[in-house]
Amino acid sequence: MRNILIVGAGQAGLQLALSLKAEGHQVTLMSARTPAEIRDGGPTSTQAMFDPALELERAYGLNHWDQAAPPIHGLHVMLAAPPGNLALQFTAPLDRPAYSTDQRIKFAQWLTEAEQAGVEVVYQPVSLSYLEALTPRYDLTIVAAGRGDLVAAFDRDPERSPYAEPQRALAVAYVHGLAPDPAWPEPHVEFHAIPGLGELFVIPSLTKSGPCDILFWEAIPGGPLDVFEGQPAESPQPTENPRPTENPRPTENPRPAEDHLEIMLGLIKENLPWFAERCGDVTLTDEQATITGRLTPAVRKPVAHLPGGGIALGIGDIVISNDPITGQGANTAAKAAAHYLQAILANGDKPFDEEWMTATFESFWAAHGQAVTLWTNGMLQPLPPHAQQILGAASASQTVARRFAHGFEDPNDLLTWFADPQAAETYLGSV
Repeated sequence: MRNILIVGAGQAGLQLALSLKAEGHQVTLMSARTPAEIRDGGPTSTQAMFDPALELERAYGLNHWDQAAPPIHGLHVMLAAPPGNLALQFTAPLDRPAYSTDQRIKFAQWLTEAEQAGVEVVYQPVSLSYLEALTPRYDLTIVAAGRGDLVAAFDRDPERSPYAEPQRALAVAYVHGLAPDPAWPEPHVEFHAIPGLGELFVIPSLTKSGPCDILFWEAIPGGPLDVFEGQPAESPQPTENPRPTENPRPTENPRPAEDHLEIMLGLIKENLPWFAERCGDVTLTDEQATITGRLTPAVRKPVAHLPGGGIALGIGDIVISNDPITGQGANTAAKAAAHYLQAILANGDKPFDEEWMTATFESFWAAHGQAVTLWTNGMLQPLPPHAQQILGAASASQTVARRFAHGFEDPNDLLTWFADPQAAETYLGSV
């Protein structure tokens, strides 16, 4: 039995803590907020978790919401060109449904379950100096939350981090009352792309007041959609799991929530009139149901060298922080937690030294992190001609559309055809 400290109670930290405890290890978990504070606060993310990531939760009995959350049956992709005109659309079914659960519900319950399972949960923010004092007490320290100077302890990897500033301004509202899509009434993620301006995602979800939808604008900074005031100054401090979801860093919204929603709906009416027709009865799910934020995508070195000589291993957004445009934040965090778990179990009684930490991260990078990062960074740029051809082909071929949807479950597959012009040409020629 190893004695392990995990700092951060998001998707990666909680999943890893609970699964390590189930495997017989002694686990201490540091959380900046109590279950009640999480449950009663505002949402911290968007999220849509696909079946491979959900299976990792189910393996340890951690997924409790499949019967309550709307099953997401696929993606409906719509392209507006110019704004206000629908130029292309296609439906991309998933073989197994995805689900989205408000992390206020999920993390509050997981924290409670962690305490019940015997995890020592300490409710206290952790500074760099405090982390330095804690590290010698444990066989392994894992940092799963980026706050304050903790992020600065993990050096940015310039070779894997092409962006120096945010690529999207993010605005979110959790809502009730959205009318179903008449073209596909079953719950599904909608992706409305407006080239040169940004994107709107619509995600069926489960929140504290029941099933809902998440409206999520991704606006190109400085463009006509970037109208939400009070965005935070750029900071290298991501949420633990942003995540579709996946995760703008939450900030206090300077506008009243109703005004925030009104602006979102105004942008929809102006740019996506076919969708605006379904928004006539939309209301916020609760008084704190809005988020604004920006983040700079970055990959950081996995090992933090603390001033006193200790070391800590990063997991989740503190080492791989991608824009939520591809909805992979929570999925990547879940896969990281499962990967780190297996590495810890395989290490037995051997020391968790820097070589082991680096190897653990690099093997995760090769298995999952690289593909999702390359794909996400690519989606932040105008689509190259071959990718546009793929989307056009998907509008006429369910085979192509289904493979595109499968890429959200396993981004590695996208690298074999979607990301490469020659491979795309070969694939489309074979369909």
